[in-house]
Amino acid sequence: MPRPLFARSLALVALCAGATACRTGDSNATVRADDAPAPAAAAEGTPQIPASPGEGNSPAPAAGAGDTAARDNPLTLDAELGEAASEDEDKLIGEIADSIRDQINRDYPPANRPARRDAHPKAHGCVKAEFAVKDDVPAALAQGIFVPGKHYKAWIRFSNGDSDPTRADAKGDARGMAIKVIGVPGDKLLPAERTEQTQDFIMINHPVFFADNPKTYLTFVRRVGDSNPLAKLRAASAIGLKGAAIALKITSSKIASSLETRYWSMVPYRLGDDAHKQAIKFSAAPCAAPTATIPKNPSHDFLRDAMQKQLDAKDFCFDFMVQPRTTPSMSVENSTVEWKESEAPFVKVAQIHIPKQKFAIAAQDTFCDNLSFTPWHALPEHRPLGAVNRTRRVVYEEISKFRHGLNSAARGEPTGDESFQ
Repeated sequence: MPRPLFARSLALVALCAGATACRTGDSNATVRADDAPAPAAAAEGTPQIPASPGEGNSPAPAAGAGDTAARDNPLTLDAELGEAASEDEDKLIGEIADSIRDQINRDYPPANRPARRDAHPKAHGCVKAEFAVKDDVPAALAQGIFVPGKHYKAWIRFSNGDSDPTRADAKGDARGMAIKVIGVPGDKLLPAERTEQTQDFIMINHPVFFADNPKTYLTFVRRVGDSNPLAKLRAASAIGLKGAAIALKITSSKIASSLETRYWSMVPYRLGDDAHKQAIKFSAAPCAAPTATIPKNPSHDFLRDAMQKQLDAKDFCFDFMVQPRTTPSMSVENSTVEWKESEAPFVKVAQIHIPKQKFAIAAQDTFCDNLSFTPWHALPEHRPLGAVNRTRRVVYEEISKFRHGLNSAARGEPTGDESFQ
């Protein structure tokens, strides 16, 4: 059986996609803001991320404590957009969070901390960017941050999905693009980050996810995390032939350049306020046709090397597009089914401009590792939809707070004015 399919990271690679709740069992993994001990852990010369106001900066819970605020406050489903909970969904999502918390406790006793994320620990680079909304965004899509003509600062983190941060870039893997748009006013969805001025968009280089309900996902998580080899071999059966095929495609991907790869949200989101809401997915596609090729003898970190070489030479850009659903038959719950572009075309709403820059700087790498992302770090107009996203909401919040307790760490958001030497 191919290793990526049964690697423990696969269970979280798309669920996490670089977000705050994930961990890694590798003691050499890089440290994130919610991993790192207090400010002194940052590399010398690294600007400290300012403390966030509100709940996110209150004292972290004691190590071993279980914060269940998210599961204790269930969401109101958006039935008008097609949300419908599966049987025992809240209970199963809670068990997924418990399972991950238990694994963290086993992997990270006091002598082996900080506790770290499971997926996307290896970054190719973290780059400064501009997120520029088009002047002529259609009225139906000019919602949330998509204010016609509005320009935002942004940080973008490109990454590999596998839990092993030492894995060579030439090997098959999921590839992530996590965008943190800065200077976004308005209350956000998460109480702990209500007043933050950022909005996250999280994507990988595949249009669909391999599981569509918590029961299937929980069974898969338990089997890939089981110490019994026979249980691991049965992991594929938990997600079925279709899910296994999707998972294999996700983890077998090989790319020549992070800057010349297309990324998708995989799962749906709401766009708009109550009076104008609709279900959408989103995607970021390179503005120009790809020209890079995988070297004959690629270096261990060739994607990082290639990205620095490309950004030494010129600017790059992505078209940020939304895909409005055109029929209710395009499910917001079944994340294993792609919304065909021939039936629901993507519409460009913004352009992401990545200027020439030097990003391969130790202090900037530390800053990049200290950033955290979550699809629920969003305005209500961009509320995540569907079972996978509802699972993310509980798992991210509970595990993030739990890990903060283990690591005695505080969280914070960037300003976009950071500078590194």
